[in-house]
Amino acid sequence: MSKAKVGPCWGGVNAMMGSNLEAVALFRISLGSMLLIELVSRFQYLHPFYSDEGTLPLRLLLPQTDSLYKVVCIHCYSGSMSYLKILLSIQVMLACMLLVGYKSRVASVGSWLLYLSLTLRNTWLNFILDRYFHYLLFYSIFLPLDGTWAIDSIAKTSANPSKTFVSPATIVFKLLIAWLYWDAGYGKYSDPLMGWTLNAQPLPALDTYVRHTVVARYMYGILGSGGLRLMTPTVVYAEMLCVPVTLIGSYLGIKKVVYGSVVLVCFLHIGIALTMRNTVLLSSVACCAWCIFLPEGVGIDIGLTSKVKQSTSTANDNAGETKQSVLKTHGLSGILIAAFVSGSVWFETMSDQCNQSHKHIWSTLLHNRWNVFVGAEEYVTWEIAPGRLADGSIVDVWAKSNEVSWEMPGAGAPCTSTARAGRWRSFPYLAELKGEDGEVLWRYLCRQWDDENGVYDGSGNDGRRLLRFNFFMLQADVLPEMAFSATRKRLIHSHDCTLDNNFVEEQLTDGVYDFASAEEL
Repeated sequence: MSKAKVGPCWGGVNAMMGSNLEAVALFRISLGSMLLIELVSRFQYLHPFYSDEGTLPLRLLLPQTDSLYKVVCIHCYSGSMSYLKILLSIQVMLACMLLVGYKSRVASVGSWLLYLSLTLRNTWLNFILDRYFHYLLFYSIFLPLDGTWAIDSIAKTSANPSKTFVSPATIVFKLLIAWLYWDAGYGKYSDPLMGWTLNAQPLPALDTYVRHTVVARYMYGILGSGGLRLMTPTVVYAEMLCVPVTLIGSYLGIKKVVYGSVVLVCFLHIGIALTMRNTVLLSSVACCAWCIFLPEGVGIDIGLTSKVKQSTSTANDNAGETKQSVLKTHGLSGILIAAFVSGSVWFETMSDQCNQSHKHIWSTLLHNRWNVFVGAEEYVTWEIAPGRLADGSIVDVWAKSNEVSWEMPGAGAPCTSTARAGRWRSFPYLAELKGEDGEVLWRYLCRQWDDENGVYDGSGNDGRRLLRFNFFMLQADVLPEMAFSATRKRLIHSHDCTLDNNFVEEQLTDGVYDFASAEEL
């Protein structure tokens, strides 16, 4: 692999706080790919979570929001499936445009606005993945996405794609990533239970998280509990120091340090994706952000472009820019970015409880905390919903299975996630909803079962009609040597599908390991 000749002076403040067109292009391509995957997967959730026939119809949502919310949330203009499919199809089209670099500015602005709107339509489903997309798409608006390796770059002559440039977007983008990893790492470092320390008791955090996939089981077999205990503190310092080390490497002009840091962080996220369920897309999006840190000559270094003769003045091009040209080029973007950053600071430090409520858009627009997986996992949870059908049989409504199993789910390894992955993971945490909100939420499971089993389509499946179900959350403590305790069950909700309004106060019970019989339903 040939080494890139990027000029004698790569390094310094420009290299530390800037980027180059090739790095930005890699960021655009990777972000567009991940966005496309995420949006295509959303089609399966339109009916249950976004339509008026689902768990949160607009007649229940809109009275809880203010006027600005109703304007910004384009997905709140109608709850029909046709309207929602058209909007999501537009989002998919914009993601494709972003991926190939066609009308990149339009694609980035449209993608950010519509993704924000989609998130506002149902904030129950707002995960850290959505926060990643929200921030990365916002700052992509102010980056030269069409500089190279884009359809838009074919018809124009652009500057040397290896040239370093500095803009408000590159500065704040890198500071955002620095804050993101520091917040995540410091949250673990300051865990009051010291779950991420070498002397964590009873188990270090990695031992509790890394056990739910086949790869995780093999990893445990190789490293053992002692190896995982030694690895646990390294995660904390890797998160807190990865960005500072990368920036120092850029400032000193040492490309090996920069590449090494980026590769190590991506390996960290790949490890998370392989050993923890439901984290593949999140880990992939996290890696996208690191493209901006790649140094000059990255296209040549990874073999995507051939070596070209560069002018000896390339490294000094930025120095020749006048203050007037910089202000003219970056003035508006600097103002918009400064307003956005100021809003985040206000929200996290000075906003009151009213402003933080989901009545307003601020919690979705400005929330900027990343301290996830802060402590060790003390227990695992999963859900089942035994239900009685009209023919007397008992099924698991939640798993959509004809058999009810109280065992911990998972193929090849125990699984802490619900039988319904993806956006369905938020459903069990809405159990506290009462009144009409709760009735609509739980009744959807009745209608979904009947529709998917052809109860009302004249096919003679009347016996498959769901009469009632119990929704249980099951729990097992995490024990040493990849073991789990006996299962505890907790009744979350009982629902009678034959009544128009049966929402009553449930008696939540915590019991010991106990298999339900048909009579209990």
